Amino acid sequence: MAIILGIDPGSRLTGYGVISMQGSKYSYLGSGCIRLGDKPLAERLKMIFLGVSQIIEQYQPTAFAIEQVFMAHNPDSALKLGQARGAAIVAATMADLLVCEYSARQVKQAVVGNGGADKKQVQHMVKTLLTLPSMPQADAADALAIAMCHGHSQQSLIKLAGQAKKTVRGRLR
Repeated sequence: MAIILGIDPGSRLTGYGVISMQGSKYSYLGSGCIRLGDKPLAERLKMIFLGVSQIIEQYQPTAFAIEQVFMAHNPDSALKLGQARGAAIVAATMADLLVCEYSARQVKQAVVGNGGADKKQVQHMVKTLLTLPSMPQADAADALAIAMCHGHSQQSLIKLAGQAKKTVRGRLR
């Protein structure tokens, strides 16, 4: 069984989502947001690092997935987002977790089936796929979707490896 921590980084609000995955079945373990407020950037980065470290300690994930940086309209915002990602990534690597990154398009494609889906569609599919009683907050839903994307990606790799093994065996006979 894999426990996957997904992170939707932000310099004001960082979403997290934790799922377990056994075979191709997902189970919800927890989610929420690290609220950073209007403190100086260095303080917010420290809060992200400490918050992600605490989540890792609490849930003991075996996998860590985070959204890749995309170029926003404002270069200053993109730099702050990159720094927020960095704080979360350092927390993961300090816990000896392999860091896996996915684009927003990959996440939406894996969870909704449409790489151009909007936030409401992602929230709805996360709620449905994890059979949650209510709609998760947008940043937490994105983080859960990132975790599910990682699980889906790993399942696809396992299937491909199995098919390749069968093909090699067939050629050896």
